[in-house]
Amino acid sequence: MTDLPIHEVLPDLVDALARSNRAVLIAPPGAGKTTAVAPALLSQTWCDGIIILLSPRRVAARAAAERIAELLGEDAGGRAGYLTRLDSRRSPATRILVVTEAIFVSKILSDAELSGVSAVLFDEAHERHLDSELGLALARECQQVLRPDLRILVMSATIDGMRFAALLGNNAGSAPLIESAGRAHPLAIRWLGAHPELRLEDSVATAVVTAWREGPGDILVFLPGVREIERTAERLAERLPQAVVLPLHGQVEPSAQRAAIRRDPAGRRRIVLATSIAETSLTLDGVTIVVDAGLSRRAEFDAAAGVTRLVTHRASRASSDQRAGRAARQGPGTAYRLWEKASHAGRPAFDPPEIETSDLAPLVLALAQWGSGDPAELTWLDPPPQAMVGVARSELAGIGALDNDGRITTHGRAMAQLPMEPAVAHMLLFAARHGVSETGARLALLLQERGLGSRDVDLAHRLDRWDRDRSRRAEESRKLAARWSKSAALISPPANGTREPPLAVLLAEAFPGRIARRRRAGGEEWLAASGRAYRLDPAEVPGQADWLVIADAQGQANGARITAAIALDEGDISVWLQHRVIVRHQLRWRDESETVEPVRERLLGAISLSRGFDPDADRDAIAAMLLDNFARRGLAALPLSEASQAFLARAKFAGVEALSDEGLIASAQDWLGPLIEDERSLRAIPQSRLHQALLDRLDWNERQALDRLAPPEFVSPAGTRHPIDYAGEGGPAVEVRVQALFGLDSHPTFGEPPRPLLLRLTSPAGRPLQSTRDLPGFWRGTWRDVQRDMKGRYPRHRWPDEPWREDPSLKTRNAFERSRGN
Repeated sequence: MTDLPIHEVLPDLVDALARSNRAVLIAPPGAGKTTAVAPALLSQTWCDGIIILLSPRRVAARAAAERIAELLGEDAGGRAGYLTRLDSRRSPATRILVVTEAIFVSKILSDAELSGVSAVLFDEAHERHLDSELGLALARECQQVLRPDLRILVMSATIDGMRFAALLGNNAGSAPLIESAGRAHPLAIRWLGAHPELRLEDSVATAVVTAWREGPGDILVFLPGVREIERTAERLAERLPQAVVLPLHGQVEPSAQRAAIRRDPAGRRRIVLATSIAETSLTLDGVTIVVDAGLSRRAEFDAAAGVTRLVTHRASRASSDQRAGRAARQGPGTAYRLWEKASHAGRPAFDPPEIETSDLAPLVLALAQWGSGDPAELTWLDPPPQAMVGVARSELAGIGALDNDGRITTHGRAMAQLPMEPAVAHMLLFAARHGVSETGARLALLLQERGLGSRDVDLAHRLDRWDRDRSRRAEESRKLAARWSKSAALISPPANGTREPPLAVLLAEAFPGRIARRRRAGGEEWLAASGRAYRLDPAEVPGQADWLVIADAQGQANGARITAAIALDEGDISVWLQHRVIVRHQLRWRDESETVEPVRERLLGAISLSRGFDPDADRDAIAAMLLDNFARRGLAALPLSEASQAFLARAKFAGVEALSDEGLIASAQDWLGPLIEDERSLRAIPQSRLHQALLDRLDWNERQALDRLAPPEFVSPAGTRHPIDYAGEGGPAVEVRVQALFGLDSHPTFGEPPRPLLLRLTSPAGRPLQSTRDLPGFWRGTWRDVQRDMKGRYPRHRWPDEPWREDPSLKTRNAFERSRGN
């Protein structure tokens, strides 16, 4: 077959690779690049080894190898073979090996020189898959450092090829760029509009019925996922019973995938329901009509939750164009779009590259194995985001794959030998070390192969159904699990006398942050050790358990829906997961009681296993919290007696820095610290001890100075003693009965220099009469009014006209006279 557009540029491409060890080919879908380029390179003098052709998906890899073999007049496994996770066809005669991108990454990590490989062809590079870009970065470094004879060809269906050419360039400029024209068959676009009032499968089924009636040819329908495919198939079975409806996605058996790709042998008209798997890397024979739901489901890593979620988006304009082009690959075609033409420009131009949205733990571990801890040391079309690299490093360090300096550990190298995500590889090695590598391998495969063993939430049920499934996919999966089990047992042999961990414990070893406990009796809400909230229909709770280990969840991180889990026995936490339980000693401040509460709490991540009073609380920490409370609240935090309050007021008046709020706070460790050694509340300090501690802040000389500057009491002419109030609004004051001041014709003073004392004069009953700082003026002024009033109220007491001439006494008139001998 020599009429494909790619054949027009093959001589230029062959010549470019003869002169240079790298090149970029831009060729639209249908040009024939996937099947025609590799065979054209086999006869080149530099090509004495195999050609590795990278394919983005297993379905495409198998289809490409089978088509190349057919063009060579052979069966797959001869000169053209393929290698995927669950299926392979190759032999010693194989010269063109089609592999998935992840398998190529594993190969180059295990053989950095790519021994026996003459060329690596990166097909559909515009899809920007993480493994493709990692593989390209590693192959480019291999070429620059070890294998200058290695040819690298990047094949893209879009103008991204120009960026790839610049990426592969050197000091002499960009890599050679060859561009192939596409086959220009007429393509009509029908805009059916969106119907949000309908379920997606109903809207799509209606569009398919319309397309079926309006034109001939097979129909390719693009849907976001497997469930939508199944529901749409149910609708079409009712509305178009005569149609052959075929699903096409990664979980379909190889034979069924071949049926979806090829024309019906009996000539019947087909409807192929596909995910984005059919966008660019496959040619579906006989398709003339495309029905596009306009949605795309991508795996996106939620760094906060540590979960990769499937998120449904509007398909990009580039993706929509690729899908529509499927209808016009072999002749005129029509594409039906389930959205409005006016809204098309508002769709994103391209899908984001996976390097920006994926969990980068596999990439970071691969680079550490490669010997490059810093992704910046390699060349990328778009470098990995530093924040996501940091998250990946933390994740890998947490399972012992990287050391504190980011270098790969022995355990990390062991993990890297297994073809799976790092966390799952860590789990499988743990299982092997405990003698259950077979169970661990089956669980590992179940985690990475969607739909295997059904879609039951309970992974234990899935394993059981997988065991009983006799389909080819199930059989091939069991064989792969057996190979993984054998590899893991060789890497991590069982230890003597080890116990067999339960299935949930194996899963917890992979995802400790996803150990979850039921929040309420209903079972709908769950809290994971990571601190994230999850939801689950109570009817789907495995074994109605109180604990789960979550394998997968979909939806927003806060309240994501659990889609796969295993019940965890609470007793297994203490037996198998005790190393993940931490004991936290915490001090809490209780405002209502002004008390430090020591709490001892056992935690499994964010899940509290138990909580209670901590008898072994750190006394120094308690004291520090009490001192901090004193620093914030000052003297108001202390149980001061009246004597202490008076003492501090005198010191404040006298300006004694050591007894000021600031001075006491600054020196609290020295004077308050010893008082709280055995206390949890400042209020519990005995007032007598607190008062003595305050007194001890001054030595004998300082106390004498304080007594001079701010004497504690006033002694009246009558000999009575009255404490001086230094905290009142009017300044230092003393409350005294007016009779105690008889005979005094000068105002009392205190301190140095002397200053008048505010006198709060009272009646014999202690009721206020008047306040004054001028006693002589009071005697000769308002005393007359007071005298008249007091004579009426207290006639038994003395109320002289000239009190400054009287002897002071608190006695009644008769008692006073008797004491004078009258």
